[in-house]
Amino acid sequence: MNIIERAKNIILKPKDEWTVINQESTTVAEVATNYLLVLALIPSICQFIKYGFIGFDTTLDVHVGASLVLGIRYAAITYLSTVLGIFISAYIIDMLTANFGSAKDYNKTLQLLVYSFTPAFLAAIFVLIPFLGFLMIVGLYSLYLLYIGMGPMLKTPDNQVTAYFVVSFLVIIAIFVVLSYILGLFFL
Repeated sequence: MNIIERAKNIILKPKDEWTVINQESTTVAEVATNYLLVLALIPSICQFIKYGFIGFDTTLDVHVGASLVLGIRYAAITYLSTVLGIFISAYIIDMLTANFGSAKDYNKTLQLLVYSFTPAFLAAIFVLIPFLGFLMIVGLYSLYLLYIGMGPMLKTPDNQVTAYFVVSFLVIIAIFVVLSYILGLFFL
């Protein structure tokens, strides 16, 4: 699996790519090391640059200067919450498969989450350009990818996809909020 080709295909031809991904016999370790751990570096590095070299504006329009220590801390929080958040979310979403008539397969659930997060990983680059920060919204395309990937990857029946997607989305949000909070307490 070529990481660039996979990212391009999942973004530009997602329905075809989900079929290809579903036919692969990729292990959890391969998905993690060859894709997740690499792409999760993008938002982390962007946070490091933002907080370590650029600085940031508060909600009160006060500019706070850059600090390498702060950059390292935010990079660590971002990286750990992303990687752990995806693994934990995949575990919980996989535990819920029976409630939605889906096939229980942690590996496929992890693949679904990792690959559907591709636009969010790439959109993190926009955090570096203050006047283009609003373009991070393109990361919401990840939700569409998650939605359309549930059928092919988890064998979710058509009449259950929307409900399973909503529950999965809420699980992901809860996991990421809790992890970010806990890691923020630890690192900040």
